[in-house]
Amino acid sequence: MKVKELTKAEEQIMQILWQLNEAIVKDIIERIPEPKPAYNTVSTVVRVLEGKGFIDHKAYGNSHVYFPIVSEDDYKKFTFDKLMKNYFSDSYKSLVSFIADEKNLGLKELDELTELLNNLKNKKQ
Repeated sequence: MKVKELTKAEEQIMQILWQLNEAIVKDIIERIPEPKPAYNTVSTVVRVLEGKGFIDHKAYGNSHVYFPIVSEDDYKKFTFDKLMKNYFSDSYKSLVSFIADEKNLGLKELDELTELLNNLKNKKQ
């Protein structure tokens, strides 16, 4: 299955479903910060997510319990790959350089990054 990009509203609802594992629309609304959207708005977004293949549902009488089909890890990987391609030309060196410059990493953080890279390198050998 090909993962698609989500809108901000869709992603917010997916974050909630990934946390809860399954939920009815009312449960989702309870987790959304104020100002809360209307029930119909959330219900519409949920149906769009179902149409995109991100979630499915089980019916219990008139109630629908929704659950994720696309895992949070799969969506993270999709989003990260898109970010790397579109903003860093698939260059991890560019990404790390950007983070170090933009976040004004201190020597401690840079040492931690170096240690992490060395640990990863040792695992690959």
